[in-house]
Amino acid sequence: MAQNMTDEEWRAFVSSGTRTGKLSTVRADGSPHVAPIWFLLDGDDVVFNTGKETVKGRNLARDDRVALCVDDDRPPFSFVVLQGRARLSKDLDELRHWAARIGGRYMGEGRAEEFGERNGVPGELLVRVRVDKVVAVRDLAD
Repeated sequence: MAQNMTDEEWRAFVSSGTRTGKLSTVRADGSPHVAPIWFLLDGDDVVFNTGKETVKGRNLARDDRVALCVDDDRPPFSFVVLQGRARLSKDLDELRHWAARIGGRYMGEGRAEEFGERNGVPGELLVRVRVDKVVAVRDLAD
């Protein structure tokens, strides 16, 4: 039977392994744009980086509202949807630090610095989303 996750459970769920997030941003015409992202949870913030000139980068610069879905597509199925508002930073030291940490999560610690150097450069943005709303359900098919 489906059950809501506790705060501790959803945080562990979104931080487990290399689950990607599906980020929804708002296009200029009001329609949604969805893109997969690598991310980390930092307290009450979701942290990721993106190119300033990507669709999501341009969308976030214009409209800071986002939703992020993280799911487990294996039975009994679970998901977390996080909503909030994004803050953008071009600070290269902060960007390199987080790009390396994110790279370490998804590619392994041995490649963390490589991803920090690759993604912590001018033209990239560090994005912090303060989580305002959480919908987290586990064991949908039980």
